[in-house]
Amino acid sequence: MKKVIVLLLLVMQFSYAQELALVRKDGVFSYISKDGAFAIQPKFKTAKNFSEGLAAAENNKKWGFINKKGEWAIPADYDNVKYFSSGVCVVLKDKKWFYINKKGEALVAPASDKVYDFENGVAFIKQGKKVGLINNKMEIVLPAKYDVIKSFENGYARVRNNDRWGIIDNAGKVVVEIIYDEVGNYYKNTTWVKNGSVFGLVTNNKFTVIDGVDKIWDFLVQDVTYARKNDKIGFIDLKGNWIIEPKFDKAKAFSKNLAPVLIGKKWGYINMKGSLVIESVYNDAEVFGADGLAPVKEDNWGFINEKGKLVIPTQYGISAGGIFSLFKDDEKGFINGLARVKNEDKWGFLKLDGSVLGGQWFENAEPFNN
Repeated sequence: MKKVIVLLLLVMQFSYAQELALVRKDGVFSYISKDGAFAIQPKFKTAKNFSEGLAAAENNKKWGFINKKGEWAIPADYDNVKYFSSGVCVVLKDKKWFYINKKGEALVAPASDKVYDFENGVAFIKQGKKVGLINNKMEIVLPAKYDVIKSFENGYARVRNNDRWGIIDNAGKVVVEIIYDEVGNYYKNTTWVKNGSVFGLVTNNKFTVIDGVDKIWDFLVQDVTYARKNDKIGFIDLKGNWIIEPKFDKAKAFSKNLAPVLIGKKWGYINMKGSLVIESVYNDAEVFGADGLAPVKEDNWGFINEKGKLVIPTQYGISAGGIFSLFKDDEKGFINGLARVKNEDKWGFLKLDGSVLGGQWFENAEPFNN
């Protein structure tokens, strides 16, 4: 009996983990799996991406949610809906926005002048001119006391009070004092800040000035970021030390120990020593993805490997996310072995070998989501 229960749990977990992509063909929406086959046959006039195992779909001008079998999990009774996050979704019915759970049950939230989406386990509440946080149990975790709370990234958000900026976590705890003119994202207990007329890094609430710098970009996937001094860009580490002196016109983040840089009018890639290891011959270039390929542009976009070899011809369009995308800043290029690209006026997915997933192009194709 225990083996049967374990097997059922594994099946349920696989079903939830299976990523599907929303596509439109012949004016009808459907969902494909990562083998390129239709997981849910074309039948929806309008639909949205999956999030937490459910996708919003329209039926007779009303919205509900389907599961990954294409069955209605929550009836189409709503005038509008958002996306599930932390088991909660914002919906509109009878001109009123409110929260529901995955059973379609309405949740009673603390008083707020506006109903906000959940992210990183919390949602904003607004009371008058101040903003706070609630959790998915509809409990206040942070009273409405800030002028601004920005979107959470990896459990942290920038906050502002009285024109001063700092950073909090999703429990409302201040991790960077709210005393700065500007702050960056929070990465390994570190953020960049502007304090008066100077820029520097704050680590464990200790501020270190970086002389002469007038801009610092966010840390992303490696323990270095880029900064500007005397109109040139170089790279600094988490302690604020220059590991590559400012000498480039433009630059982007390091990934796979390679970073795109602009030299003259063309983009190439440098290594961690600042040496140009992939020639600057491209009109644009993006950072390397986890799969080891980077988008590069001539007239259109293609992909190079870490040795600089063009492995997919520059004949496609690329963009982050999509018109129905759940996230605003989805990574460009390959994600988990597939890249969303445009070919003339059609969208589809490239595999790492350059072949087209399922051999199909669509009127629209959104990123794969759970």
